[in-house]
Amino acid sequence: MFTLKITVTFSVTREKIVGSDEVLNKRIKTTLQKLAVNPSHPSLQSHKVNTQNYGIRWSSWVTGDIRIIWDYDSEQRLVIILLDIGTHSGTRKVYK
Repeated sequence: MFTLKITVTFSVTREKIVGSDEVLNKRIKTTLQKLAVNPSHPSLQSHKVNTQNYGIRWSSWVTGDIRIIWDYDSEQRLVIILLDIGTHSGTRKVYK
């Protein structure tokens, strides 16, 4: 099982995106649980992408438009750093 390390950017952006939407909050929690157990879980559709702020990183599916941007910690085994959360398109777009 992986340990998830949350960055300030991820935390702040998550609050902005989720707001009071409990359904979306539950979907994000489910995605994070799957990511901690198996980053290659088929439902996450994890793949490398070119991001706006972090270069080439991993992206995992939350909903049709929402993605979590993350990477493995290069210094600690079994640690995933949650870098950002945003949309596939629109104003909170995380891809280049």
